[in-house]
Amino acid sequence: MNERIGAAGRRTFAAMRFRNYRLYFVSQIVSFSGTWMAMLAQSWLVLELTGSGTALGGVVAMQFLPTLLLAPTGGMIADRFDKRRLITITQSSAAVLALVLGALTATGAIELWMLYVLAALFGTVTALDNPARQTFVMEMVGPDDVSNAVTLNSVVVNGARVIGPAIGGVLIATVGIGTCFLINAASFVAVIVALRLMDAAELQPTERTARGRGQLREGFRYAWSVTNLRTTLIMLAVIGTITYEFTVTLPLLAEFTFGAGSSGLAAMTALMGAGAVVGGLATASAGNPTPARFVVVAAAFGVVTLALAAMPTLWSALVLMPLLGACSVAVIALSNATLQLNSAPMFRGRVMALFSVCLLGSTPIGGPIVGFVGEHASPRIALAVGGLASIGAALYGRSAFHASGEMPRRGDAPPVRAPAPATSTGVVG
Repeated sequence: MNERIGAAGRRTFAAMRFRNYRLYFVSQIVSFSGTWMAMLAQSWLVLELTGSGTALGGVVAMQFLPTLLLAPTGGMIADRFDKRRLITITQSSAAVLALVLGALTATGAIELWMLYVLAALFGTVTALDNPARQTFVMEMVGPDDVSNAVTLNSVVVNGARVIGPAIGGVLIATVGIGTCFLINAASFVAVIVALRLMDAAELQPTERTARGRGQLREGFRYAWSVTNLRTTLIMLAVIGTITYEFTVTLPLLAEFTFGAGSSGLAAMTALMGAGAVVGGLATASAGNPTPARFVVVAAAFGVVTLALAAMPTLWSALVLMPLLGACSVAVIALSNATLQLNSAPMFRGRVMALFSVCLLGSTPIGGPIVGFVGEHASPRIALAVGGLASIGAALYGRSAFHASGEMPRRGDAPPVRAPAPATSTGVVG
């Protein structure tokens, strides 16, 4: 029994045997806790300044719109440059922006237009930072453990989603909103220090793509030409645009369907985050992704979302929130690892930029659509539409993977894998 438990633990935390990844993992706990705390503080600040839900939606849109527009460029930059150095630059830039926001808020000088500008600048930094951070995981742990490392990263993000807002709520009530932003600025330093402490000799850097014309188009053509990449990205685009709009659907459900207000929303969010942590650890122990696992998880995500839409009371909805969190983190982790493992190294940054576009950049598109449905029909229908979208994506993925031989039907021979195709782009060491 003890041996089985020990083996399960080793599988779950396999990536932690790399010192560089351990440094990165701990720094991410600090950084993402600061980020979630700042997001809560930003929402509260907008409401204090304006009392307007429209203004709040505008600030959120400004923060995510740059990902939709600039992430492909960020992916191209990640393919060209040293990722550790690039992440150091982006994290330093984010720290400066958080410091400026904290100072303006603490001195009472902050105005709504400043929040719009700073949100757009934060979004721009994120669009450049995400592809580099996503692909840097592979350099720290290698292909055998990238799925485990990606899933553990998802655990960190969702664990911080519980820790950060809890700390932020206390700070807002005791010392003010500005302090949250200042602490967030300091949290970026943890990542910068971790990057500096890493042993460069233990990293497995990919060859960098040489500068050339048409590399953005080349990246799009490459992602479309590889069946695993194309199918995964299409599935993620549908799920990201329609299903992953819980920042819109859950507040509407808590307020207008259950009449539970902010306390009900807090309970739903906390339980979803806790379920994501447990689900992430389970996913981390399951090994590298397969098309079949991704399709099953996407379908399960849709079914649970549909079930949430049908729950008659807040208490029955709370029972489902951990399962919803577990399914959501599994979808993110499996799609991320699938894209990384099936991308040629010279294109990995651009492919992961498309991952960011599908998951985060889709928010300015899907958010207003889902919000409109939730306001003019009902929050339950908005959630149900999201559930059906995830099930539809799973059915599409099943059909596409079957057609390509990536997901054999029962009795078929396993697929013969060819190397992921690349183009004639030159690379430099």
